[in-house]
Amino acid sequence: MSERFFLATPPAGGKAVLTGDEARHLARVLRAAVGDEVTLFDGRGHSWPARVAVLGRDTVELETGEPRVEPACATAVTLAVALPKGERQKWLVEKLTELGVARLVPLVTERGVAEATAAALARLERGVIEASKQCGRDTLMEIAAPASVAEIVATKTADVIGLVADPTGRPLDTAGWPERAEVLGLVGPEGGFSPGELAVTDAAGWPRVALAAHVLRVETAAVALAARLAG
Repeated sequence: MSERFFLATPPAGGKAVLTGDEARHLARVLRAAVGDEVTLFDGRGHSWPARVAVLGRDTVELETGEPRVEPACATAVTLAVALPKGERQKWLVEKLTELGVARLVPLVTERGVAEATAAALARLERGVIEASKQCGRDTLMEIAAPASVAEIVATKTADVIGLVADPTGRPLDTAGWPERAEVLGLVGPEGGFSPGELAVTDAAGWPRVALAAHVLRVETAAVALAARLAG
């Protein structure tokens, strides 16, 4: 795989322009030369083979080939996760991006340990871009606005399958799901969901699913659920 770069503005007329950090990384860090070949992707499922045409101080102009369209995942997965602390958030975003999760909702819970501030959300979005560049994914995982358990349950539509990761639940069983399912999974904080939060999901009929024989950390549970759903 050639070096990959995120392109905020799609090519026009067979030409594209990288700016900002992406351009500086290509021109200064990788020391690209005119004629070098790279891959561009727009985060919306499209990528282009490209060749460096003009190197500027903070911009790089490229000539692009025919676009390629990334196939859609069979299961559209949204995970609402109570964010862990520090570097564990970066690892979480990296792995969920690799596994093809469509959307990550920072889950606001009664026992949460990390706040989804504007700065934290910006870091998560940058992490998605970096992970997508590394793993070859052309569709960026969406980082949604923070929401509580009650808000998520209230806004779920009838065609979406809701799940709650919980060590007291039953093993996940996808038998009988439609061929192209849309799934929304909740993953709570280290201390687990509160009785009140579980009462909300139980009342809405969301099954509790166990993901392993032991209690998992937040990021492990989220990745385990994503891997099961992606498979």
